[in-house]
Amino acid sequence: MTPHLTRFYKPALLVLSIVLLCFVSLIQNRLNEERDTMGLTRVEPLENAPPMLAFTTVALGGFRGLIANALWVRVNDLQEQDKYFEMVQLADWITKLQPHFSTVWIHLAWNMSYNISVKFSDHKDRWEWVKRGIELLRDEGLRYNPGEPLLYRELAWHFQHKMGQNLDDAHNYYKEAWFREMDPLFPNGHPDFDELLNPKTEEGKQRVALLRDKFKMDPLWIKEVEDRYGPLEWRLPETHAIYWGYVGLEKTLTEKLKEKEMISLRRVIFQSMQLAFHRGRLVFPRKNSKEFIYAPNLDVVGRTDRAYEEMMEFEPNMLQNIQTAHRNFLKTAVYFLYSYNRLALANQWYTKLRTTYPTALPEGQTLDEFALAKVTEDVGETSHDRVKAILEGLLTSAFMNLAIGEDDLAVSYDRFAKRIWQRFETELPVVSKERVGLPPIGDLKKVVLDQLLDPDVGLEQQVQDQLRTALGLPAATNAVPASATNSVTAPPNSAPVSARP
Repeated sequence: MTPHLTRFYKPALLVLSIVLLCFVSLIQNRLNEERDTMGLTRVEPLENAPPMLAFTTVALGGFRGLIANALWVRVNDLQEQDKYFEMVQLADWITKLQPHFSTVWIHLAWNMSYNISVKFSDHKDRWEWVKRGIELLRDEGLRYNPGEPLLYRELAWHFQHKMGQNLDDAHNYYKEAWFREMDPLFPNGHPDFDELLNPKTEEGKQRVALLRDKFKMDPLWIKEVEDRYGPLEWRLPETHAIYWGYVGLEKTLTEKLKEKEMISLRRVIFQSMQLAFHRGRLVFPRKNSKEFIYAPNLDVVGRTDRAYEEMMEFEPNMLQNIQTAHRNFLKTAVYFLYSYNRLALANQWYTKLRTTYPTALPEGQTLDEFALAKVTEDVGETSHDRVKAILEGLLTSAFMNLAIGEDDLAVSYDRFAKRIWQRFETELPVVSKERVGLPPIGDLKKVVLDQLLDPDVGLEQQVQDQLRTALGLPAATNAVPASATNSVTAPPNSAPVSARP
């Protein structure tokens, strides 16, 4: 190259570079608009992002996808080799490279809660991984994707399925651990909205701050959920599945939200409502103790019924399957209400069951006959030993529920036992009564009560004391007066019980 040309070579290259950069800038802006329109990526800057995440999303540009793909391949290899801790670290990097890609968060949370947790035999270790999966979705995934319905659905699914169902050997530990987390926030299981919405004490302000900052829950949303689906027990996981499903629907209810995604959120809600109905109330057998057992939440029958009807409206292609589930729910609701001595409500829902599904019940069957059939469906009419065993089980349940303060249920178990005894004795031929007849119902009660109050093999001492108090027995005696075995005392506001011959 001649000296004359060399003198202009570098300035020409500089000018050409500037021109090309300007041209590329114009094209890049156009490409960004196209990518945003097609939803391929997010181009707006992140707000309040950690320094590393802010750097990777800006500095690496288009290379983020290539790097993330390479990391995905490595993650899959590590999972096959059971190298979970290194895999989690790589997956964490992927979320930093692609924070708006919901599949990344879902995959990582699922791996933690479902794949990694079951590798540990200790339930405490398992819970740490399940909790980490929940926190990843709730605290990080939704932080960068507040309008992504799949993340809300996955978070609700963790509460409904992983914690709420019983498919994991450690499911009871998960529920108890979650109870310990929620009990300080909802001491009686139900929100105190005067305190949550307008905290006046320092303790109330700390409770609301903990609810917002740690658990990312808004008292206003809690009130909406309680008003729409309650009363709910907020120390149980299925209630939080309903909460996140509802918040997901409300926050992502836009024209861009696909109907399929909305249905998945509604399904979580109605399935969790069914779970809340079946065992959404906590009973504490030992007074002044945090140990609990589950009982049906009969106060949400109407709300659960409405959830089924909404699903039938939104999913006409699944109408037959939902109707079958709805029919079974109504049968269970009638039986539970009857069992808990709520006879007026049982009659109301029995009427709806017969009206909505006329072929679901035998013609002319009464409510009493329906409830008795549910109890005795597995009992042979002349099976003396099986009937006696079932009677003893019902009487045991009656005394146990009396001891823990479940008076309505205690009366109902007692009523069932009497009716089964009467049915067996009425239908048994006279010639067979001496051979396979049952002892008097009072004698059966005394045998059961003697066993429950036995100092060596009976109930725990505290529960025995509670039962003696409920029956009016002296605390220091082991003898059971005949009056204690005649009937289970009903509370003053219970409906009268009339035995049907």
